[in-house]
Amino acid sequence: MRNAAALAAIILLAAPLGAQSVDRAETGRILDEGINRSQVMLTVQHLTDHIGPRLTNSPGMRAAEDWTASRFRDWGLKNVHKEGFDFGRGWWIERSSARMISPRPIALTAIPIAWTPATPGKISAPAIVAPMSEERHFARYRGQLAGKIVLVTLPNDGSEPGDPAFRRYSGDDLAKLDVYDPPKYDPEASDRRMKRLDYSSKLDAFLKAEGAVAYATMSPRDGKLVGGTGYLFGVGESQQVPGVEIAAEDYRRLARLAKQGPAPVVELENLVHFVDTDTKAYNILADIPGSDPSGAYVMAGAHLDSWFAGDGAVDNGAGVAMVMEAARILQAMGVKPKRTIRFALWAGEEQGLLGSMAYVEQHIATRARKPGSPATGLARFYGWANRWPITRQPGYGQLAAYFNLDNGSGKVRGIYAENNGAVVPIFRDWFAPFNAMGASTVAIRTTGGTDHVFFSAVGIPAFQFIQDPLDYGSRLHHSSIDTFDHIKAADMRQGAVILANFLLNAANADKPLPRMPFPTEPNVTDPFAYPNPDDLD
Repeated sequence: MRNAAALAAIILLAAPLGAQSVDRAETGRILDEGINRSQVMLTVQHLTDHIGPRLTNSPGMRAAEDWTASRFRDWGLKNVHKEGFDFGRGWWIERSSARMISPRPIALTAIPIAWTPATPGKISAPAIVAPMSEERHFARYRGQLAGKIVLVTLPNDGSEPGDPAFRRYSGDDLAKLDVYDPPKYDPEASDRRMKRLDYSSKLDAFLKAEGAVAYATMSPRDGKLVGGTGYLFGVGESQQVPGVEIAAEDYRRLARLAKQGPAPVVELENLVHFVDTDTKAYNILADIPGSDPSGAYVMAGAHLDSWFAGDGAVDNGAGVAMVMEAARILQAMGVKPKRTIRFALWAGEEQGLLGSMAYVEQHIATRARKPGSPATGLARFYGWANRWPITRQPGYGQLAAYFNLDNGSGKVRGIYAENNGAVVPIFRDWFAPFNAMGASTVAIRTTGGTDHVFFSAVGIPAFQFIQDPLDYGSRLHHSSIDTFDHIKAADMRQGAVILANFLLNAANADKPLPRMPFPTEPNVTDPFAYPNPDDLD
């Protein structure tokens, strides 16, 4: 008996601290509420079918801000409020049309590019192919663009997909994610990216000076998937030349005709509007209060904003609906957590993770800003994680964990541990009740591009879930078919209950999740290392 007791004590001590406080009965209640009485599909359907696209500071985004806040209040959450940050002018499309009128009439699939101005009514002009991706290309077309619609993308010959458009991760796929990813120290990468932003403004000025009436880019994917995303333009800047993105097949047809001659004539009408009534963007926040007098809390988030060619369903109405459903589940259960559970719906993610960055800087920590650096837009985003020193805000120690959802509506298969080896056994234990639902992978590696990154960059335990890709990247992401039709209900219910379970476990754990060492500026670099090729194109 003595040996048995000793063995039991060893097992208890070896168990992850976070696992010791897991209440499996609560997991059962979460599953019951989230599977049998789910509202997740009603939530995402309202966001997409009723409200539709939610470009930051557009009327659609304002409607989404008000509606999501009202749902949180209706469910009984506390401290529901908006939190604003400087963004810039809004923009929205009232209507648009594009067609080729010679050598034959044909409707074109096209959409205005975000934050470009309206056309002066319907305009008709010959199209000219003038591929330009660097300032040095301008000289080649000087004096040739007056009165033209300029096709600025170099047309390609199409693409044949080598992989299925729709897929779920296999065991081998998931195993490949579990690889330690050493930090890459390349502070010059942000300067290279900034040059791209400078180029877009120079292109606009060049087209205006040359007398172009409009310009067009080619959709990056075949299949008439049109985005209209205006990544390169600084948000709030006044662009001078109307722009459209044309579906790849239509664009190539125009380019072939222009090359053969005579130039095809294109008719465009973009009725778009800038919105300057309120230049602040707003995050939506709501709490389930905890009992810890220190103000400690855990957090889940997803970005509420979207691009506008589709309805912003998988990017990221799905993530928003799962976060909101996790809030509804826990509130309906009447949980009384130790740490407060906070829910955040971010604005400005598509323009550089701006909403989550604003929250981090207001509540968690700031990083030194270069004098004269832009206050918003992608120019604000680039290089943020390489700025030193980091200054903790008074609330730095209160945030115990952050969880993010932003990879479509696919089933949760695991979580990225962000090189935090200490959380791996804890998360494996938390996933145990959901192994039969396909969720078990705890991948040590980091991942980027979502709203967890700025939390992680200042030392907060912040994580993005791994989700089945489905057709998120191959067809839907930022495209005209990002609609409710492609949301998978069973996957959404599974993701919401897993998120609710992780939040409750993190809120009630005996100790907060282990943190990585506080970030400090690297002072040793490999003299033989080369920059990341992804940053050089």
